[in-house]
Amino acid sequence: MTNRNSDNTGPDRTAPETASFGFRDVPADEKAGMVRGVFDSVASKYDVMNDLMSMGVHRLWKAEFVAALRPRAGELIVDLAGGTGDIAERILDKTDDRARVMLTDINEAMVREGRDRFIDGARIGQTEFIVGDAQNLPYPDKSADAVTISFGIRNVTRIDQALKDIHRILKPGGRFYCLEFSHVHDSLNAAYDLYSFKYLPTVGKLIAGDAESYQYLAESIRKFPDQETFLAMIREAGFRNAGYRNLSAGIAAVHWGYRI
Repeated sequence: MTNRNSDNTGPDRTAPETASFGFRDVPADEKAGMVRGVFDSVASKYDVMNDLMSMGVHRLWKAEFVAALRPRAGELIVDLAGGTGDIAERILDKTDDRARVMLTDINEAMVREGRDRFIDGARIGQTEFIVGDAQNLPYPDKSADAVTISFGIRNVTRIDQALKDIHRILKPGGRFYCLEFSHVHDSLNAAYDLYSFKYLPTVGKLIAGDAESYQYLAESIRKFPDQETFLAMIREAGFRNAGYRNLSAGIAAVHWGYRI
């Protein structure tokens, strides 16, 4: 009997899985290590660079993001890609230090920066600092009231898997909020390209001594799905009442969804 695929025209099921690392495709199992290398390099300058990269606008975006989340006293909130702790800090400010925040990041250097910041600010009591992978979260099913991630989801190797695991750990009625760079209106593309591929690497080299990491960050923004595509991914992961809102003409966007 003749095998219908004997002419080798069918899909190559033995090809290794790849993931985008900026504009390059790399073996999927290597991406997480490469992303860790980027953030190891920039961790100590991360907050300064955020101000320079966004000209301070990221602070307004994050304020809007946490206001939309509406954190409440007594809630357990998992802050993924929590980095240096600015989202966790804003959550505690909103709740008068009466929420419990699990700051979680795959990068140990970033977690150290966040922990040191909270120790220096004498507000370590309500926050735990966890090195963990968004694709395989170290939390029980239905344990969190809310999950946040700010400028981190685009660095995850398998975004669909992370969304499913976020859904898993949320309580019924729990909410997921994501702040991420997104796709600007077509009329702004030329100016945004100049900013992303000239300004960011140049400032990265001058301030952090690392142009390549900021080149990757600019490329990773371009590779991230547009607003509607990411919204569809959130719904596919099981979230309901999902939506998004653009910030600064789509330079960033807040997406959300609820576990019913």
